[in-house]
Amino acid sequence: MLPNTGKLAGCTLFITGASRGIGKAIALKAAKDGANIVIAAKTAEPHPTLSGTIYTAAAEIEAAGGKALPCVVNVREEQQIINAVEEAVKTFGGIDILVNNASAISLTGTLETETKKVNLMMDVNVRGTYLTSKTCLPHLRKSKNPHILNLSPPMNLNPVWFKNHCAYTISKYGMSMCVLGMAEEFRGEVAVNALWPKTAIHTAAMDMLGGSGIEKQCRKTDIIADAAYCILTKPKSFTGNFIIDETLLREEGVKDFDVYAIAPGHPLMPDFFLDLETDMIGRKQEGYVKEEKKLSESHQEGSESAAATLLSPVAETFRVIQGAITEEYVRTTQGIFQFELSGDEGGTWYIDLKTKGGNAGSGKPPLKADVVMSMSSTDFVKMFTGKLKPTLAFMTGKLRIKGNMALAIKLEKMLTQLNSKL
Repeated sequence: MLPNTGKLAGCTLFITGASRGIGKAIALKAAKDGANIVIAAKTAEPHPTLSGTIYTAAAEIEAAGGKALPCVVNVREEQQIINAVEEAVKTFGGIDILVNNASAISLTGTLETETKKVNLMMDVNVRGTYLTSKTCLPHLRKSKNPHILNLSPPMNLNPVWFKNHCAYTISKYGMSMCVLGMAEEFRGEVAVNALWPKTAIHTAAMDMLGGSGIEKQCRKTDIIADAAYCILTKPKSFTGNFIIDETLLREEGVKDFDVYAIAPGHPLMPDFFLDLETDMIGRKQEGYVKEEKKLSESHQEGSESAAATLLSPVAETFRVIQGAITEEYVRTTQGIFQFELSGDEGGTWYIDLKTKGGNAGSGKPPLKADVVMSMSSTDFVKMFTGKLKPTLAFMTGKLRIKGNMALAIKLEKMLTQLNSKL
């Protein structure tokens, strides 16, 4: 962990989305120095599924040693931003640091993304970041060491990061373009940088996207808080940078990254927009994939034991899945999954975890599929043998999903339990 230095004592930080998650973690880190924190977030009343309000965050900040000003701010509403900034200046005498953390996400393709979701992501991520920066800048310019920090990625133009969630990517890169432009526009006056995690960070949003058990593949918000603290305590000449949390902390001398892991030693899931080797995770069963063998009709009519030794990887995988399906899987999942596989042994396959007894095999499912997954047969085998995480396959464009995303996430839990049998 990066120790506090006291450099943010008396500084005023305006943080959007600070009622929970990464925003609150950055606030608490600064609060330990005795900083003033403006909690600019929407949640004033307890949310039915998400913990934390601007008032509970304020109590935690003050308990950590800081001063807190909770403000109801939906960054889609310019007047709410203006009101909160005016209240911050009135209360604390100015603003030294702006952290644009508020963000909206929908990992859906172009045809599946409703217009209201497109508007939400553009309004919160791009427009909200731009307007909050614009409103704070006149006050930031009066500070001795002002910073704007956007939680946004380096702009990686690899098409894989656009093809599965084009609107989301455009909105996050919009935040990064604010860094690119404002860093140059206000060079010498205000530092403007971007920060992005190397691996997935465990937040309420990640729980919703990844489902139960996803936290083991994540790091704590502490790593982002430490990296942000390091950036915000640098001089304003440090500007125009797109920073990856782990890279920066290693440069600062941090060596033990297990302290940031939810489950130390467990493989971590890389974050979006970073090109990494997709097969780094789960190499334990590399020996599974055998050279594909084409079955003649006579072989297909043979005994199950004979077929098992000759089945190609996809067919063998479905044979094992069929044998592993239980009434409990069916009862808790209630979904039908259709797989459109390309390449060798391509075609349509399915897993039925909805009708009594369940089933798996080739061809179309007996009922309309709730989820349709498209990928290569090679990646399918990797996914079902633990060599390629479904979430990672989706993020890197190896897997396309249409239909019920919540059910798609449920399937990953089943895969984890099946890996020992495949």
